Amino acid sequence: MADDQQRTALAKASKPPSQEFFSTLITANHILHYHNVVDAFGHISARNPQDDRTFFISKSLAPALVSNREDIEEYYVSDASPVNKDAPKGYAERFIHSEIYKKFKGVQAVVHGHPEVVLPFSISSIPLRPVFHMAGVMGVQCPIYDIQQHYKTSDNLHSLLVTNEHLGAGLAAGFNPSTMISKTTNLIRNYITSQAASTPDFPPNPTVLMRGHGFTCIGASMQEAVYRAIYTCTNARVQTTAMLMQGSYNVGLVGERFGGGEKETGPAKHEDVKYLSERECKDAWTANQGHAERPWKLWCAEVAASGLYGNELGPPPGA
Repeated sequence: MADDQQRTALAKASKPPSQEFFSTLITANHILHYHNVVDAFGHISARNPQDDRTFFISKSLAPALVSNREDIEEYYVSDASPVNKDAPKGYAERFIHSEIYKKFKGVQAVVHGHPEVVLPFSISSIPLRPVFHMAGVMGVQCPIYDIQQHYKTSDNLHSLLVTNEHLGAGLAAGFNPSTMISKTTNLIRNYITSQAASTPDFPPNPTVLMRGHGFTCIGASMQEAVYRAIYTCTNARVQTTAMLMQGSYNVGLVGERFGGGEKETGPAKHEDVKYLSERECKDAWTANQGHAERPWKLWCAEVAASGLYGNELGPPPGA
């Protein structure tokens, strides 16, 4: 039985991914650019559906300019090295992708970008949290990866770029952060059973912010990763607007109270933005997940109608 499984795996690995796979990856690059998730920088990758030991990502190109199979390179998950030893220059931050694929077997696509709308949440004490139903996809919370905590003496440049395995591993760990209680529980369990704590195939936090850098999100498919990236940015815009409005309202309350000569000396009334509960967040994504093909079809049509993008492999499935 084991020999049969091994032969099946080897036969599958020897077969290259379909043209539809690469067409989807090309269009995903274009959609992310069209929706301002990426600009000249940023990238999306996809795990090899035929061999989970490798992944595909474009060469060192602006995402909007990826247009054919030759623009895409294959890399090993183990160390982010190119399968083709003569491969041209690639993304310096491909370790973001390799380390996430290495840690989480269920992740099939990774998006990394630097959208300005998300950046303020990576450098302030205000958490990025879902505020409307379409944002349940981003997860209940968005942990912040502070690369400063992960540098080693061997890191000559503290550039905030994830350019090696240990920096990528630190980021990957952020998708499944442990609380002190869970750490203690795992230590006790490991001590009693001599077993390592299990890592989920797909982590509980699908979106991680990166201090002063941007964000990274994951998906069980390329379409899901794109959906998550776009609605994470949308939520950031809505949340920012809501906080500005709420802040102005609270200032008005304070002015009204003290300007009116009230004699009360207790704390002034303070209102806050209403966030989705953990249950609402999870259930909203459960409900919307079954309709994710609708925006994908629209987004494909948008980039196809633009004169900027070209996909020589033709429209992807579902377009």
